Amino acid sequence: MSWQLTDDVETFAATAGDFLRSRPIEHTTLLTVLATLQRRGPYAYGPAEPVLGWWSTPAGQVSGVLMQTPPHPMMFSELPPRAVPAAVLALSGRHLPGANLPADAVDGFAAGWRSRAGVRTQVVRRTRLYRLESLIFPAEPPPGHARYAGPDDRSLLQGWLLAFHDEIGERRPGDPLAAIDDRLAYGGILLWEDGGQPMAMAMTSHPEAGMVRVQIVYTPPVRRGRGYAGAVTVVAAQTALDSGARDVVLNTDLANPTSNALYQRLGFRPVEDRVIVEFTR
Repeated sequence: MSWQLTDDVETFAATAGDFLRSRPIEHTTLLTVLATLQRRGPYAYGPAEPVLGWWSTPAGQVSGVLMQTPPHPMMFSELPPRAVPAAVLALSGRHLPGANLPADAVDGFAAGWRSRAGVRTQVVRRTRLYRLESLIFPAEPPPGHARYAGPDDRSLLQGWLLAFHDEIGERRPGDPLAAIDDRLAYGGILLWEDGGQPMAMAMTSHPEAGMVRVQIVYTPPVRRGRGYAGAVTVVAAQTALDSGARDVVLNTDLANPTSNALYQRLGFRPVEDRVIVEFTR
């Protein structure tokens, strides 16, 4: 059993694609990042080549993957216990700004990397993955209606996308307009309008293995507390289902009780928890 690493997106897709598609809910982020690399090229997320890898048995069966799009943290799927310390060795000598792992694996990898690389580790975010069980529409929806975003909304969407990342303390996308244009091309951004003015947005992933993820829901601070976020999320989820998605999922920051409570009221149920750690000298 061993890790194999590559920077070739198509080699990784051909080798690990079936493993990722075998659990599209749990692998939602890995699947959508891989699909973006295939559509937009290996530098879609930054100026450096991606680091991609898979853990395979002696028989060649893939049972875990890792994926980094520098400068973002290294992300891991669920892993067999032996793969965690082996990943520390396989990645030795590389610069890792952080790691994103299932909650039950983060301590082992963080301790190993701290010892191997001589770094300090700090938990920066705990997240929870939710899957839509049965969509529950708000009893009193806000005024207004949803519409697809279009090219004329690019400037607004860019400002909101950057504000979202700043607010949650996450690195801004290297090319926000490219990320927006990518989603506009497949109808992946919905706006909630009230009185002719956009009030909130929901971005969704491209369908992958029957799964769509509600990726970014944002309402400007001055317009919060009126139900716009819940309304646009419901429309985004229903649109995904109407388009043939079997599963609709989303991630939340566990430090935000408001969003976690909202999504559960809308019919989303917990699937797994993950932890993001930062490595510093």
